[in-house]
Amino acid sequence: MINKRDILFFICFVVLALVSCGQQNSKKESQALFPVIQNGKFGYIDKTGKLIIKPQFDHASKFSEGMAGVWIGNYDSGYIDNKGKIVVEPKRYYAFGSFSDGLAGVQVDNKYGYIDKTGKIVVKPQLDNIWSFSEGLARVKVGGKQGYIDKTERMIINAPFEKYWDFSDGLARVKIGGKQGYIDKTGKIVIKPQFKVAENFSEGLALVMTGDRYFFIDKTGKIAIKPQNYYASKSFSEGLAEVFDGNNCGYIDKTGKIVIKPQFDLAWEFSDGLAMVKIGGKYGYIDKTGKIIIKPQFEMAENFSEGLAKAYIGKDYRGDWVYIDKTGKIIINPQTKEAWEVSIPPQSRALYTSQE
Repeated sequence: MINKRDILFFICFVVLALVSCGQQNSKKESQALFPVIQNGKFGYIDKTGKLIIKPQFDHASKFSEGMAGVWIGNYDSGYIDNKGKIVVEPKRYYAFGSFSDGLAGVQVDNKYGYIDKTGKIVVKPQLDNIWSFSEGLARVKVGGKQGYIDKTERMIINAPFEKYWDFSDGLARVKIGGKQGYIDKTGKIVIKPQFKVAENFSEGLALVMTGDRYFFIDKTGKIAIKPQNYYASKSFSEGLAEVFDGNNCGYIDKTGKIVIKPQFDLAWEFSDGLAMVKIGGKYGYIDKTGKIIIKPQFEMAENFSEGLAKAYIGKDYRGDWVYIDKTGKIIINPQTKEAWEVSIPPQSRALYTSQE
């Protein structure tokens, strides 16, 4: 029989668990940091604009998996944690990749490899070209071969394809004979190359094109959303996909139904619950009902990520990049466009580009 003492103990346990979860969530939310520039040096703020890591680096990147790449001088690069502590000591190699699946790419003497979050080399720098790890595998090229390796350096899939992409939703896009299809993580072709254009799988669906019609398929290759009187340009994000009716952009759900009627000049994928749209030459943001949350007022802008978005105020490239919150409020003082453009050192910029 359950007595009052047991009930009281259970109630206390639940309350403590909820408080603990709330503290963990609060802690997690407070860890989102964003790079800023003051007096020519890079530091980091939180989403309220509070300076968390004082400006001290010559260059800095965004945080990814709790780590951010920083540069001291033009060549010595390393990684810091979200308290500003240097976790991977700066070395004379290019730390050019954000962490993904726990690893980041580095270049040593014109060869590429991967390090873990302690700075330990996990995959020796002996590869000719690399991409970020995705779902446990990474695209590489070495000695005339190309394919996918795992974190033990084993070549899991030899990829004799014209082109191949990262894994997403368990499948990877490949191009054979000018057509695109999909393989699984054993390298087996599961959806034969038949599409003129294709996108990576996202939320179980992928956008493909045959002839002049776009439609969505599931992971068996079966048509999930038939061709409609509109054109889609990207796969689904947060349950919606952007479409174009020949004049304006709107959004459909996973049944193919238009849920936000085409009314925008341009539109982008949803991120953090908002999507960037362009009306009359200006950029703003809408919610999933199509309601304008931040009126179009910016010359340029980016998607929201962890509560903030970067937006550009000014004309003819004479203005400022700023961070805005989800109400459109500017939460830090403006920073010059020129300063933002050097957030990746010139010698590393080509390395980032090579990852596309």
